[in-house]
Amino acid sequence: MPEPALDPVARARLGDEHALAELFRLHEQRLLRMVELRLDRRLRRRLDAADIVQDAWVEVVRRFGEWCAQDKLPLHVWLRLITGQSLAGAQRRHLAAHMRDAMRDAPQRGHRPNVSSASVADGFIDTGTSPSQAVAREELRQRVRAAIENLEEIDREIVAMRHFEGLTNEETALELEIEPSAASMRFMRALMRLRPELKALGVAGTGGGA
Repeated sequence: MPEPALDPVARARLGDEHALAELFRLHEQRLLRMVELRLDRRLRRRLDAADIVQDAWVEVVRRFGEWCAQDKLPLHVWLRLITGQSLAGAQRRHLAAHMRDAMRDAPQRGHRPNVSSASVADGFIDTGTSPSQAVAREELRQRVRAAIENLEEIDREIVAMRHFEGLTNEETALELEIEPSAASMRFMRALMRLRPELKALGVAGTGGGA
């Protein structure tokens, strides 16, 4: 009786690069979304999210042994960390010297740019149902952006990860190195603070479930 075929993770661990590429493709769209939410707006004409994700793939191939040697991070969380580091590196090469220095001093696990308030506001606007008039929509966009900017940085990250990037509460907590209970509480609290603006937008699914 033939032995059962190994799954892609097992094959990748054995050095099968085709299996690793298959795994990466499964997560590619989510990684693109992650980059789009965090790419500095001043660089959008010079940097493309797809190029950054491709750079991340090169690093994934080079450093896959690091993931195999640990058992804390699920593969997709590790892929996000590698992609975040690729984004930070790309922005270091294009931004002003003082910004490069600030990013160079960032700790390894927090080594990616943060989500922008404008990107999160645009995401909510795109998923909202009202208003339809351009002027009213822009006014509401500014309201949403102002409300998001009033959130703590970590809360903006949690809202983006949970609402736009599809991470679970446990995955979000793991990536941000906080307790799941704290991540859940922060997510619910952030949605409560955003509720008036999101209600005006007609955004569904913001009831604040853990």
